Amino acid sequence: MLSRVGIRSLCCAAVTAGLVGFATQALADQPKIGFLVKQPEEPWFQTEWAFAEKAGKEHGFTVIKIAVPDGEKTLSAIDSLAANGVKGFVICPPDVSLGPAIVAKAQANDMKVMAVDDRFVDANGKFMEDVPYLGMAAFEVGQKQGEAMATEAKNRKWDDQGWQNTYAVINTFNELDTGKKRTDGSVDALKKAGLPEDHILFTAQKTLDVPGSMDATNSALVKLPSAAKNLIIGGMNDNTVLGGVRATESAGFKPANVIGVGINGTDAKEELKKADSGFFGSMLPSPNIEGAKSATDMFLWVTKGTEPAKYTAMSDVTLITRANFETVLKGIGLWN
Repeated sequence: MLSRVGIRSLCCAAVTAGLVGFATQALADQPKIGFLVKQPEEPWFQTEWAFAEKAGKEHGFTVIKIAVPDGEKTLSAIDSLAANGVKGFVICPPDVSLGPAIVAKAQANDMKVMAVDDRFVDANGKFMEDVPYLGMAAFEVGQKQGEAMATEAKNRKWDDQGWQNTYAVINTFNELDTGKKRTDGSVDALKKAGLPEDHILFTAQKTLDVPGSMDATNSALVKLPSAAKNLIIGGMNDNTVLGGVRATESAGFKPANVIGVGINGTDAKEELKKADSGFFGSMLPSPNIEGAKSATDMFLWVTKGTEPAKYTAMSDVTLITRANFETVLKGIGLWN
């Protein structure tokens, strides 16, 4: 015969099992959305996923996360989502030219699709503006980058005597529309801050990485006049600026005479750990906000028919420098 304690334990176990089963069923009954990213190992996408899931808990939907590093896995993932009853997905594609194939696959499965971070392009290389997209407002963020560089230059009194000893080297990659808009915005801000137009040198990159930007910057440094004492280094992301800063080091410029400000933040952490570098800081967008908003937008679209805007421009960025980068990155889960 069971004691009262034994009966009580069995009852508690039964209730617990029932609650777990109820919770599991409740999750199974929730609407589901897909969230596909090209590089799941990157802190940026891990943060987007984490805040998409947080939004799901707040609003009552489940996020199915899938890595899509190439075209084949992308199309396979869409079929997998459809087989699991998913009616829509958010995606940062491994290649923006996959846009038409992704849309066709989504339509074949009666699914809704929204792009995040990287915008789809069609066979002619033009943006697919009929597909909802949430991403960085490139020109505006570039302007903030330029403003940050100009502000620091003025703090160092580089603008004295009409900026006569200060020059800017801007590493460009105009083949990518987003890249061109960022550097255009940056230059616009530098000019408005008073930097003379003939003190701005443009140099095209062949590759969007540190070696590519080192090569580009080196080709510009030899064109500088002998009066060039202080340098501003710009580019479309962190790596394009990091490479530029490396080139100035090799050319004998001291960190105190160089100001480099990148965009993205996630690739700048190790450089900002250094006590002394010409890399001053980076404009950090908001992967937490982008993950939560894109996931919530898709949830409302598949459940209530509320279609997201065709273009949601995210212009909120935070300047991270040696003074604040650890605190800011830890605050949104990008410190690891």
